[in-house]
Amino acid sequence: MEIHLGKARAAAEETFGWRRLWSGATAREGVWSNLRSADVLLLQLVCDQEAAGRASEVMTLVERHLAKDDPQHLRLAQRIGPITAGELTPTDRMLLVWALDSAYTTLDAELARVRSLRNILWTATFIVLLGVAGLAVYGWFFPQSLSLCFQPKLGPGGGDLSNIVCPSRDFPGLPATTVPSMQAGSADILTVEVAGLAGAAFTVIASLRHIRGTSTPYMLPLASAVLKFPTGALSAFLGVLLIRGAFVPGLSDLDSRAQVLAWAAIFGAAQHLVTRLVDDRAQMTLAEVGKPTESVIVPQEATLVEVTGTARGEQTDWDAGRETPSKQPAGPSRR
Repeated sequence: MEIHLGKARAAAEETFGWRRLWSGATAREGVWSNLRSADVLLLQLVCDQEAAGRASEVMTLVERHLAKDDPQHLRLAQRIGPITAGELTPTDRMLLVWALDSAYTTLDAELARVRSLRNILWTATFIVLLGVAGLAVYGWFFPQSLSLCFQPKLGPGGGDLSNIVCPSRDFPGLPATTVPSMQAGSADILTVEVAGLAGAAFTVIASLRHIRGTSTPYMLPLASAVLKFPTGALSAFLGVLLIRGAFVPGLSDLDSRAQVLAWAAIFGAAQHLVTRLVDDRAQMTLAEVGKPTESVIVPQEATLVEVTGTARGEQTDWDAGRETPSKQPAGPSRR
């Protein structure tokens, strides 16, 4: 217990400096993991009255983090009544210890999955942001190679003149033989991306009503929401580029700069069709942390499950009144 508490204290007092963004979350996990390990060891040392008093707390943790058909869950549900009544045997104490250890181990794994998904989302956001910034820089120096300009058709009275429509500027009354890409400006791609950001911001605000708070130490909903901004800028550029290439029927010739920006904003908001799958995955991962299996397990049903399993020839760890699990060492294996 002193070793675990020392590790928890060292992790809590660690100053990571510029590495805190990456190492701070891992340190917090180390603090709580060592505290839980010390708590498991403490349960082996307390008196019978205190161990029986903590039985309801252990049962709650088991219901939240262990599957309803877990052998330790079933056995503890069967014995919780006698334990809380003060009829605590050495076998019951070890049952409490191993059940608490398993519940804490499952909780650590659940939080690790949340942290892993959070890191994946932030990494994806950074990569997409680099791509969006790279497109803007490339378009600034080589605007004609990625032209987003249009040459709408004029009416019968247009004569030999034409209009060139670009995201950052309109060019009315140019000769009909003018190539649209020759009028592309350095800020065209950046302008389209800004319009896409505006469309993405609208979807982020609209999706806030579905975001629920979380007690986990990781801001997973925030990471999911931030991903929408660079994705919206990228989808706006790709959408206008598809229109420019006549990929969308009926939208090959946009008539004004306002139409170009409007479609860029629409495509920026359309990123929600893809990123909402990420939102669903994030909410599902958060829901898996401490998700209750069954609020109440009837002891008779637990006994029936055990008897059925034994009838099929299945051996449980707690058969024959063993004081320690048959395949486990004498103490918890948490580190």
